[in-house]
Amino acid sequence: MILASPDQRYALALEPEPESYSKWWRISCTSEDENWYAQFGGNTPVEILAGFTDALLAPRPETTPDVWSILIAAGWTYVRDERGHELAEHPDGIMQLRRGSNPDRWNPGWSAAALLPDGLGGLETLWEAHLGNAPHLAAAFATALVDPDPVARAEFDVPHSGLVTQQPGGRQAYELGKEHAGRLARARANSVVRRRTPLTTQPVTGSAPATPAAAVPRR
Repeated sequence: MILASPDQRYALALEPEPESYSKWWRISCTSEDENWYAQFGGNTPVEILAGFTDALLAPRPETTPDVWSILIAAGWTYVRDERGHELAEHPDGIMQLRRGSNPDRWNPGWSAAALLPDGLGGLETLWEAHLGNAPHLAAAFATALVDPDPVARAEFDVPHSGLVTQQPGGRQAYELGKEHAGRLARARANSVVRRRTPLTTQPVTGSAPATPAAAVPRR
């Protein structure tokens, strides 16, 4: 399945594969003021993926957001090494967000991964995402990533259930359907606003991370 935005600015392809860790979702933008490519594994939580795609429909912020401050404010650690590589990690070590600094690599962008020890001294990747090099989209992804609100899942449809707290939600299918319909309506409204809003560009500038504060992350 391939979708294109009305202005042909963005393209989204969904190509499911047998392996859920493969790249199922591919999103790209090629224009004069934006040029990036993002891809997401099949196990990427839909709520986090939606945070990224919803930002495509909203007007771009006037200033460049600081992605790292969003995570640090949620209690993540942040380090930048002597080569300029950056890493933010959740305290339990399962979630990471990285950004490399390699002058020989075009458009390195951000990448996220959920990792678990495999019992053999290595790590098992639960899901992985490459976000491209658009700061406002990476910020939207990070905001969804640390959102503490619970998510709806079937009782026996939670991988690694020992890592999460499950509680009966009590919401019925029609309620979830109503919420989804409302979300689609808001997305359409944002799409109309975006088409009517002139596009602007802003220089990308770095900023120092904010002071950490406790919060509960979403995985």
